[in-house]
Amino acid sequence: MLLTQDNKLKKLIVIGDRVLIKPSTPDERTRTGLFLPPGVQEKEKVQQGYVFKTGPGYAIPMPFENEAWQSEDENVKYIPLQAREGDLAIFLVSGATEILYQGEKYYIVPQGAILMLEREDEL
Repeated sequence: MLLTQDNKLKKLIVIGDRVLIKPSTPDERTRTGLFLPPGVQEKEKVQQGYVFKTGPGYAIPMPFENEAWQSEDENVKYIPLQAREGDLAIFLVSGATEILYQGEKYYIVPQGAILMLEREDEL
């Protein structure tokens, strides 16, 4: 299968409470006008970027394991993450792991390192 812009991230699986974020350029601004000032970005304590993929969430242990009445898919349940694909995330760089994939820079960020999300949907 050929990897294209549309499907190149489909092979990646994000684990647990982590989020895959593609950093935005410092001069990018959202439609609502949210952006990080250059002084904040130069210090690199916080960064902004768009959520490309999310993990399933926080795993909840089941009280009964491997019981005859349970189906195979009941072994693990998850509390879903607040972050969704397409959200603009403001996150702490110190909690993130920088990776290069297909020549592009991404961050793998635990949800706990995300400070704020901007969602284009109406609340």
